[in-house]
Amino acid sequence: MPAPLVEAHELSRRYGRRWALARVELEVRAGESLLVIGQNGSGKTTLLRLLATATLPTRGALRLFGLEPTGALWSIRSRLAFLTHLPALYEDLSASDNLRILARVGGRPDHSEQWLARVGLEPRPEPVFSYSAGMRKRLAFARILAQDPELVLVDEPYGQLDPEGFSLVDGLVRELVERGVTVILASHLVERASRLCERALLLHHGVPRWSGPASDASRAWQVLHQGSAPAHARGAG
Repeated sequence: MPAPLVEAHELSRRYGRRWALARVELEVRAGESLLVIGQNGSGKTTLLRLLATATLPTRGALRLFGLEPTGALWSIRSRLAFLTHLPALYEDLSASDNLRILARVGGRPDHSEQWLARVGLEPRPEPVFSYSAGMRKRLAFARILAQDPELVLVDEPYGQLDPEGFSLVDGLVRELVERGVTVILASHLVERASRLCERALLLHHGVPRWSGPASDASRAWQVLHQGSAPAHARGAG
Protein backbone atom coordinates (compact mmCIF):
# COMPACT_ATOMS: atom_id res chain seq x y z
CA MET A 1 0.00 0.00 0.00
CA PRO A 2 1.42 3.44 -0.90
CA ALA A 3 2.45 5.84 1.86
CA PRO A 4 -0.17 8.39 2.97
CA LEU A 5 -0.17 11.66 1.08
CA VAL A 6 -0.83 13.46 4.39
CA GLU A 7 0.58 12.00 7.58
CA ALA A 8 0.42 13.72 10.97
CA HIS A 9 1.46 12.40 14.37
CA GLU A 10 0.72 14.26 17.61
CA LEU A 11 0.30 17.40 15.50
CA SER A 12 -0.15 20.39 17.82
CA ARG A 13 -0.08 24.17 17.61
CA ARG A 14 0.03 26.67 20.46
CA TYR A 15 -0.54 30.43 20.35
CA GLY A 16 0.81 31.93 23.55
CA ARG A 17 -0.56 29.78 26.35
CA ARG A 18 -3.53 28.50 24.34
CA TRP A 19 -3.35 25.24 22.43
CA ALA A 20 -5.33 25.80 19.23
CA LEU A 21 -4.74 22.21 18.19
CA ALA A 22 -3.55 19.24 20.24
CA ARG A 23 -2.36 15.73 19.42
CA VAL A 24 -3.95 15.22 16.02
CA GLU A 25 -3.31 11.84 14.43
CA LEU A 26 -4.14 11.84 10.73
CA GLU A 27 -3.54 9.82 7.60
CA VAL A 28 -5.03 10.74 4.24
CA ARG A 29 -4.11 8.78 1.15
CA ALA A 30 -4.03 10.01 -2.43
CA GLY A 31 -7.53 10.43 -3.83
CA GLU A 32 -9.28 10.42 -0.46
CA SER A 33 -11.62 13.17 0.73
CA LEU A 34 -11.82 14.30 4.35
CA LEU A 35 -14.30 16.66 6.02
CA VAL A 36 -13.14 18.51 9.14
CA ILE A 37 -15.97 19.73 11.37
CA GLY A 38 -16.25 21.61 14.64
CA GLN A 39 -17.52 24.85 16.13
CA ASN A 40 -15.78 28.17 15.60
CA GLY A 41 -12.49 28.03 17.49
CA SER A 42 -12.34 24.23 17.39
CA GLY A 43 -9.06 24.17 15.45
CA LYS A 44 -10.30 23.57 11.90
CA THR A 45 -8.49 26.53 10.37
CA THR A 46 -5.35 25.86 12.38
CA LEU A 47 -5.25 22.28 11.10
CA LEU A 48 -5.64 23.38 7.48
CA ARG A 49 -2.96 26.05 7.88
CA LEU A 50 -0.57 23.44 9.22
CA LEU A 51 -1.33 21.09 6.33
CA ALA A 52 -0.81 23.98 3.89
CA THR A 53 2.57 24.75 5.53
CA ALA A 54 1.33 28.29 6.21
CA THR A 55 2.01 27.62 9.90
CA LEU A 56 4.56 25.35 11.53
CA PRO A 57 3.58 22.96 14.32
CA THR A 58 4.61 23.62 17.90
CA ARG A 59 4.86 19.89 18.50
CA GLY A 60 4.42 16.71 16.54
CA ALA A 61 5.41 15.50 13.10
CA LEU A 62 3.97 16.20 9.66
CA ARG A 63 4.77 14.70 6.28
CA LEU A 64 3.16 15.76 3.00
CA PHE A 65 3.79 13.81 -0.20
CA GLY A 66 6.29 11.84 1.87
CA LEU A 67 8.29 14.99 2.62
CA GLU A 68 8.91 16.97 5.78
CA PRO A 69 7.86 20.63 5.30
CA THR A 70 10.92 22.10 7.00
CA GLY A 71 13.15 20.80 4.23
CA ALA A 72 10.88 20.84 1.18
CA LEU A 73 8.51 23.80 1.37
CA TRP A 74 8.68 24.76 -2.31
CA SER A 75 8.18 21.20 -3.52
CA ILE A 76 5.19 20.70 -1.23
CA ARG A 77 3.53 24.06 -1.91
CA SER A 78 3.80 23.56 -5.67
CA ARG A 79 1.62 20.45 -5.35
CA LEU A 80 -1.20 21.82 -3.20
CA ALA A 81 -3.83 24.55 -3.28
CA PHE A 82 -5.19 26.25 -0.17
CA LEU A 83 -8.40 28.28 -0.24
CA THR A 84 -8.81 30.41 2.87
CA HIS A 85 -11.43 32.85 4.18
CA LEU A 86 -9.42 35.63 2.49
CA PRO A 87 -8.11 34.19 -0.78
CA ALA A 88 -4.83 35.60 -2.02
CA LEU A 89 -5.62 37.43 -5.25
CA TYR A 90 -3.76 39.98 -7.34
CA GLU A 91 -6.13 42.85 -6.56
CA ASP A 92 -5.02 45.24 -9.31
CA LEU A 93 -5.24 42.64 -12.09
CA SER A 94 -8.22 41.20 -13.90
CA ALA A 95 -9.54 37.75 -13.11
CA SER A 96 -8.10 36.43 -16.37
CA ASP A 97 -4.65 37.83 -15.58
CA ASN A 98 -4.78 36.25 -12.12
CA LEU A 99 -5.28 32.85 -13.71
CA ARG A 100 -2.75 33.40 -16.50
CA ILE A 101 -0.03 34.16 -13.95
CA LEU A 102 -0.77 30.95 -12.06
CA ALA A 103 -0.72 28.91 -15.23
CA ARG A 104 2.56 30.48 -16.35
CA VAL A 105 4.24 29.91 -12.97
CA GLY A 106 3.13 26.29 -13.00
CA GLY A 107 4.19 25.75 -16.60
CA ARG A 108 0.63 24.96 -17.71
CA PRO A 109 -1.41 26.11 -20.73
CA ASP A 110 -3.63 29.15 -20.32
CA HIS A 111 -7.28 28.09 -20.12
CA SER A 112 -8.39 31.15 -18.19
CA GLU A 113 -11.67 31.61 -20.06
CA GLN A 114 -12.58 27.98 -19.51
CA TRP A 115 -11.73 28.16 -15.80
CA LEU A 116 -13.74 31.35 -15.36
CA ALA A 117 -16.72 29.87 -17.17
CA ARG A 118 -16.61 26.83 -14.89
CA VAL A 119 -17.11 29.03 -11.83
CA GLY A 120 -19.74 31.23 -13.43
CA LEU A 121 -17.58 34.26 -14.21
CA GLU A 122 -16.95 36.10 -17.47
CA PRO A 123 -13.64 37.55 -18.65
CA ARG A 124 -13.74 41.22 -17.65
CA PRO A 125 -11.11 43.98 -17.78
CA GLU A 126 -12.00 45.32 -14.32
CA PRO A 127 -9.48 44.69 -11.53
CA VAL A 128 -10.37 42.12 -8.89
CA PHE A 129 -10.64 44.73 -6.12
CA SER A 130 -13.94 45.82 -7.73
CA TYR A 131 -15.43 42.32 -7.36
CA SER A 132 -18.08 41.40 -4.81
CA ALA A 133 -17.21 38.91 -2.06
CA GLY A 134 -19.07 36.17 -3.90
CA MET A 135 -17.26 36.83 -7.18
CA ARG A 136 -13.92 36.78 -5.37
CA LYS A 137 -14.78 33.41 -3.86
CA ARG A 138 -15.64 32.05 -7.30
CA LEU A 139 -12.34 33.34 -8.66
CA ALA A 140 -10.54 31.63 -5.79
CA PHE A 141 -12.05 28.32 -6.93
CA ALA A 142 -10.98 29.07 -10.50
CA ARG A 143 -7.43 29.50 -9.15
CA ILE A 144 -7.60 25.96 -7.83
CA LEU A 145 -8.44 24.75 -11.33
CA ALA A 146 -5.54 26.75 -12.74
CA GLN A 147 -3.10 25.29 -10.21
CA ASP A 148 -4.08 21.70 -11.04
CA PRO A 149 -2.96 20.51 -7.57
CA GLU A 150 -2.70 17.02 -6.12
CA LEU A 151 -3.99 18.18 -2.73
CA VAL A 152 -6.74 20.75 -2.18
CA LEU A 153 -7.38 22.32 1.23
CA VAL A 154 -10.54 24.41 1.54
CA ASP A 155 -11.61 26.37 4.61
CA GLU A 156 -15.37 27.08 4.73
CA PRO A 157 -16.04 26.68 1.00
CA TYR A 158 -19.63 27.99 1.19
CA GLY A 159 -18.83 31.31 2.83
CA GLN A 160 -19.95 34.46 0.96
CA LEU A 161 -21.85 32.45 -1.66
CA ASP A 162 -25.54 32.37 -2.57
CA PRO A 163 -27.51 29.12 -3.09
CA GLU A 164 -26.32 28.95 -6.69
CA GLY A 165 -22.77 29.25 -5.41
CA PHE A 166 -23.41 26.41 -2.95
CA SER A 167 -24.30 24.15 -5.86
CA LEU A 168 -21.20 25.31 -7.72
CA VAL A 169 -18.99 24.31 -4.78
CA ASP A 170 -20.65 20.90 -4.55
CA GLY A 171 -20.03 20.26 -8.23
CA LEU A 172 -16.42 21.43 -8.16
CA VAL A 173 -15.51 19.34 -5.12
CA ARG A 174 -17.12 16.26 -6.65
CA GLU A 175 -15.21 16.84 -9.89
CA LEU A 176 -11.91 17.11 -8.02
CA VAL A 177 -12.60 13.90 -6.11
CA GLU A 178 -13.59 12.07 -9.29
CA ARG A 179 -10.30 13.16 -10.87
CA GLY A 180 -8.39 11.58 -7.99
CA VAL A 181 -7.43 14.84 -6.27
CA THR A 182 -7.07 14.57 -2.50
CA VAL A 183 -9.51 17.01 -0.87
CA ILE A 184 -9.61 18.16 2.75
CA LEU A 185 -12.28 20.71 3.54
CA ALA A 186 -13.46 22.33 6.75
CA SER A 187 -17.05 23.43 7.10
CA HIS A 188 -19.69 24.11 9.73
CA LEU A 189 -22.38 23.06 7.23
CA VAL A 190 -22.00 19.47 8.31
CA GLU A 191 -24.98 17.88 6.60
CA ARG A 192 -24.26 19.42 3.23
CA ALA A 193 -20.48 19.00 3.22
CA SER A 194 -20.67 15.40 4.46
CA ARG A 195 -22.22 14.41 1.13
CA LEU A 196 -19.00 15.37 -0.65
CA CYS A 197 -16.47 13.41 1.41
CA GLU A 198 -15.68 9.84 2.39
CA ARG A 199 -14.36 10.45 5.89
CA ALA A 200 -14.78 13.04 8.62
CA LEU A 201 -12.86 14.34 11.62
CA LEU A 202 -14.58 16.17 14.48
CA LEU A 203 -12.54 18.68 16.48
CA HIS A 204 -13.62 20.15 19.80
CA HIS A 205 -11.53 22.82 21.54
CA GLY A 206 -8.57 21.80 19.37
CA VAL A 207 -8.77 18.11 20.24
CA PRO A 208 -9.98 15.30 17.93
CA ARG A 209 -13.16 13.83 19.44
CA TRP A 210 -14.38 11.55 16.67
CA SER A 211 -13.43 10.24 13.25
CA GLY A 212 -15.34 7.97 10.91
CA PRO A 213 -17.43 7.83 7.74
CA ALA A 214 -18.60 11.25 6.59
CA SER A 215 -22.13 9.85 6.38
CA ASP A 216 -22.07 9.62 10.21
CA ALA A 217 -20.69 13.12 10.76
CA SER A 218 -24.05 14.78 11.43
CA ARG A 219 -24.88 12.24 14.13
CA ALA A 220 -21.45 12.63 15.73
CA TRP A 221 -21.90 16.40 15.76
CA GLN A 222 -25.32 16.09 17.39
CA VAL A 223 -24.11 13.64 20.03
CA LEU A 224 -21.19 15.89 20.94
CA HIS A 225 -23.52 18.83 21.39
CA GLN A 226 -25.71 16.74 23.65
CA GLY A 227 -22.76 16.50 26.00
CA SER A 228 -21.09 13.17 25.24
CA ALA A 229 -18.85 11.70 22.60
CA PRO A 230 -20.05 8.78 20.44
CA ALA A 231 -19.29 5.34 21.78
CA HIS A 232 -16.94 4.64 18.89
CA ALA A 233 -15.12 7.96 19.23
CA ARG A 234 -11.35 7.92 19.09
CA GLY A 235 -10.43 10.13 21.98
CA ALA A 236 -7.27 12.21 21.88
CA GLY A 237 -7.10 13.09 25.54
